[in-house]
Amino acid sequence: MQQQVELALDQPPHVANAGVGVHGSAGPHEVFRLPRLWQLHLYGYSGTLEFGGVSHPIRPGHVSLVPPDTEVHFHYDVPRCEHLYAHFLMPGDGERRRVPAMQDAGAEAAVLSGLLRQTVAASTQSPARASAELWTVLWRMTNLTGDAGNSPGPRHPALRTAMAHIEEHLAGPLSIPVIARAAGVSHTHLTRLFREDTGSTVVGYIRHRRMERARHLLIASTLAIPAIAAAVGISDLQAFNKTCRKELGASPRAVRQAAHG
Repeated sequence: MQQQVELALDQPPHVANAGVGVHGSAGPHEVFRLPRLWQLHLYGYSGTLEFGGVSHPIRPGHVSLVPPDTEVHFHYDVPRCEHLYAHFLMPGDGERRRVPAMQDAGAEAAVLSGLLRQTVAASTQSPARASAELWTVLWRMTNLTGDAGNSPGPRHPALRTAMAHIEEHLAGPLSIPVIARAAGVSHTHLTRLFREDTGSTVVGYIRHRRMERARHLLIASTLAIPAIAAAVGISDLQAFNKTCRKELGASPRAVRQAAHG
């Protein structure tokens, strides 16, 4: 079974150090631990990482995540081994995400490399920027395998793509065939994925997301109700009122008034 680690991503990391690590020159085997810090490596070489009694093959483009106070053993196949690294604290204590300790970043390796190089560049000049870059890396790592690791949210990559497409196009017409094409699956497969993951139809999910956005705009903005209807893709005001009553339990005006006393 694949070794996994858990970390809370509700708050951004505090980057203690980031850079390009060069190892192997002192010998083919190194052992160390970081008592307080997480360590993330994006590899450009082949070798082996061992910790917690598990051995992980290292290949170029693989990325690893090791918790604090963990003794790690590195075995190098060549005399000079380079990797991008970040050592950091995770101050969050909210919902925890499970991430494989070692995974192949695949096509994402170039993106992660760019983000980590930005982390390195910002680490001494703008700690907040470095933190933001690394936080993005960590979030992207949670989706590399297409398995959400028992964390909330859709587990199938096509479903995540479909939901992202819906969010981006709530203000316009949305059809199931177009959404399925954007997600790279058939109409039937998309319908089954929504049923299995959300318990809803695609149309029902779209209606729910439109009304959640409408609720936000009714409560948080001063936009006129017809403008809100148009902003969530329901330009017919009568249809918007009817949908609002069904999904939110009240008329748009009543939802706004209730929020502001």
